[in-house]
Amino acid sequence: MLGLKLPTDPRWVNIVEKNIEEILVDHAYCEQKAASTAISLIVSFPEYTELVQEMTKLVKEEISHFKVVHDKIIARGWVLGRDRKDDYVLKLVTFFPKGGSRTTQLVHRLLYAALIEARSCERFKLLSEALEDRELSKFYKDLMVSEANHYTMFLGFARQYGNREEVDKKWQDLLTFEAQIMKDLSKKETMHG
Repeated sequence: MLGLKLPTDPRWVNIVEKNIEEILVDHAYCEQKAASTAISLIVSFPEYTELVQEMTKLVKEEISHFKVVHDKIIARGWVLGRDRKDDYVLKLVTFFPKGGSRTTQLVHRLLYAALIEARSCERFKLLSEALEDRELSKFYKDLMVSEANHYTMFLGFARQYGNREEVDKKWQDLLTFEAQIMKDLSKKETMHG
């Protein structure tokens, strides 16, 4: 369903299992960045009313996810800690050239967001199925459904605002690029890395 061309190495869950604190901290920041991305889309493209309406809802949802993850960190006696760079996202956003029309910029940002959400969904599914911590397993199963909806929403907006054929080609090319990135990742206790 997600269209990812390279699945996450299942051994990634073993790394996570040994570093629950690290994955929760990284996950909290991912939720915060997702909320920031939605805000940035509102600020950058206010003329797209339907997008603004959906991004407003998304900001609320993602910040509520941040709070839930943060609460789990606190409940385990840990603190949030400092944000870490996201190698996955830093590499991913180099795919499309900078510049172009506003519409092209919007489509590219929507495609990046769709792919990040798709990969998160895939990772949440792995965690929901393989984590021994039953509380976290259920938590990630619930989030998986939400992330799948986000992925399809972003991809749908990209197709709505861009030329469908061109958007679908860019999407496939981005998926291929992302698969190359993933070959070097899945070795750290981060949500995408």
